[in-house]
Amino acid sequence: MSQSVERALGILPLLAQGPATLGAVADALGVHKSTALRLLRTLHDHGLVYRQPDGRYRLGAQLFALAAEAIENLDVREIAHPHLVELNRATGHTVHLALHQDDEVVYVDKVDSRYPVRMYSRIGRPVPLTVAAVAKLLLADLPEAERRALADRIEFPRYTPRSTPDAAAFLRELDLVREQGWATDLGGHEESINCLGAPVHGPDGRVVAALSVSAPGVVLAAEGLLELLPQVLRTAEAISQDYSGAQEST
Repeated sequence: MSQSVERALGILPLLAQGPATLGAVADALGVHKSTALRLLRTLHDHGLVYRQPDGRYRLGAQLFALAAEAIENLDVREIAHPHLVELNRATGHTVHLALHQDDEVVYVDKVDSRYPVRMYSRIGRPVPLTVAAVAKLLLADLPEAERRALADRIEFPRYTPRSTPDAAAFLRELDLVREQGWATDLGGHEESINCLGAPVHGPDGRVVAALSVSAPGVVLAAEGLLELLPQVLRTAEAISQDYSGAQEST
C-alpha cells in the first residue's frame, strides 16, 4: 500500500472518534500540516471528510452512504453457505440458516444430513417462533419492549410436552439465550428432533441471522448434540467475521 493511501486511511478512524483540527490530524499521522491538509482535501473532494465552519474536520456523509449501501447489499446467505457446508461435512447433521422478517423467522438455507432420516424443513418456510432454536436467537436480540410486545401477541402451540407453554416462559427462555449466546430446541417442536443454534452478528453487534444443527434423537441424543456447541459457535463466529469484514485477532 502506498504511503499516501495508508496515511489517508489513518485519518478515518481518527475522525470516527469525533471532529479534529488540522493540527491534531497532522500530529496523529506524524506528518507536517501541509501533508495532512493535502490528504484531508482529497478526502473532502470525495465526500469522505467534511470541513466544519469552525475549521475542524469530521467524517463526511458519503462515507456513511457507502457503508449503508454495502451493508444493504450484503447477502448473509451467500457468505454463510460455505461455512454451513463445512459444518455439515464435519458433523453429518442437517444445518439451517434463518433470518427474522417481521413476525416470522424463515429458513433461508439448508444443508441436508447424510443419513437416511431427513428433517422436514424447507427454505422459505417459517419456523415455529416459540420453540425453534434459530427463532429464539433472533428474537432474543430484540429490545426488551419489542420482545414483550411480541410475546403478548403470538400464540403458544403445544407441539409436544416440551413446547414453550406461555409468554412468561418464552420471555425467560429469551433472557437465557441472550445471556448464554446460544439456544436449543430439545424436542419442543418434534419430540424426535433436537436442535442446537448460534447467532451470526453484523458489524454493529446485532444478530443478523442464526444457524443451527439438527439431528434425530435416534441418531444423536441431546447430550451428544450439546457436545457440538464449541464447533457450532466457531462456525457462527466465522460467518460473523466474514459478514462484517472483520479480521481475526492474532
